[in-house]
Amino acid sequence: MPNWRTDHHAPLPRAFAWTPAWALACVALWPLPGPAEGVLALGALAVLALLAVALVRGQVLPLPGRAAALASVLFAAYWLPQLLSAPDALDRARAWKEVAVDLRYLPFLWAVAIAAADARGLQRIGTGLALIVAVWSVDALLQAASGTSALFWSMDSLQRVAGGEGLCEVGAADRLSGVFGPCNLKLGLVLASLSPFALAAAARRFDVAGWCVAALVLGITIVLAGARAAWLGYALVLAWAGWKTLGPRRLLGFAAAGALAMAALYAASPQLQQRVARTALAVQADAGGEGVDQALSGRTRIWQGALCMARAHPLNGVGVRGFRSAWPHCDPAPEQAPAWGQGQAYHAHQIVLELLSETGIAGLLLWLAGAFALWRAWRRAGVAARARAGPALLALAVTVFPFNTHLAFYSTFWGGLTLLLAGLCAGALHGHHAREG
Repeated sequence: MPNWRTDHHAPLPRAFAWTPAWALACVALWPLPGPAEGVLALGALAVLALLAVALVRGQVLPLPGRAAALASVLFAAYWLPQLLSAPDALDRARAWKEVAVDLRYLPFLWAVAIAAADARGLQRIGTGLALIVAVWSVDALLQAASGTSALFWSMDSLQRVAGGEGLCEVGAADRLSGVFGPCNLKLGLVLASLSPFALAAAARRFDVAGWCVAALVLGITIVLAGARAAWLGYALVLAWAGWKTLGPRRLLGFAAAGALAMAALYAASPQLQQRVARTALAVQADAGGEGVDQALSGRTRIWQGALCMARAHPLNGVGVRGFRSAWPHCDPAPEQAPAWGQGQAYHAHQIVLELLSETGIAGLLLWLAGAFALWRAWRRAGVAARARAGPALLALAVTVFPFNTHLAFYSTFWGGLTLLLAGLCAGALHGHHAREG
């Protein structure tokens, strides 16, 4: 049996002391997919090798047994649906490749949990994520004022100097793109998912006033970033975190002030007016099915296609990342130009429909089993452990909130973000600092 560490207050072993900084580097490099993926994979392999050496030498492992078990269960809930969907996937080569490549997420989850299992490491990660969110938000607001993201311009210039080609050849987007650039409009979604860390750090450092200022700055940035899924996600964060931090009365006052700020922002931003006008089509009685589809950027058409795939392959789906292969056979209106522009649909844009269409009922049940395991761990954790895990749990809950639209959870980017939050939850709930009973 592994010699799991039992001293809850022991510091992170020197061999693993780099894991908090590595986890932050993975996040900071998200605007550069290639380097981010490389850093993730190398760190996961390094942790796997270090754990193997520790086992061979009979040394104590740096991760408490319950944290390791929870991280492993969460990995299984993510990876097993891929494995089950692969044998008869429409694109078997792609499906088996995803199954093999995503094995790296098991040591990745262990590594993140190791970093978060140490009290100092968890604090460093929380503070670091808050700083990353703050820097990206300020950069985006400067872009709103000047028209240029200094961070993206710097990375693009370095890329051109090094390789001769820029990061993106697309012109200005119709929304704030920030550090991610106009070819990768993920800024609002990422900020919404990571906002609990920034709000928690602001409240810890500057109390209620700091929380309100951080919430307003983040809100303006996320609204201007234009992703309506991010608007809903951030509203959920504000509702939960605001209730805990401000209380009901002050939260109502903050909501009123925020509404006034958003009204002024709406009046000053033609792009925001267009986004709101298109969203309003979805609730107009005379919009009709086509109007709703236009309001949702073609999502209803994609969701109909996803249901078609789920009906045709109910047990284990069409295979992970096989949505594009099945789309021509399930497109409900192949003769019409899609509302999202040119090209086919690549994924379901909704977590439940993604799981049903690509991994079937088996995949959905495995994800629900993982959610139950995490909920059970939270219920059994002490009050202090729940408080430490609060930002990560809220971030994960908002990221997978089922009544919203989503990026593809089996993509490298969004899957990595989701599993990073899952690893933080496992380490924070069952870390060395979480003395139970």
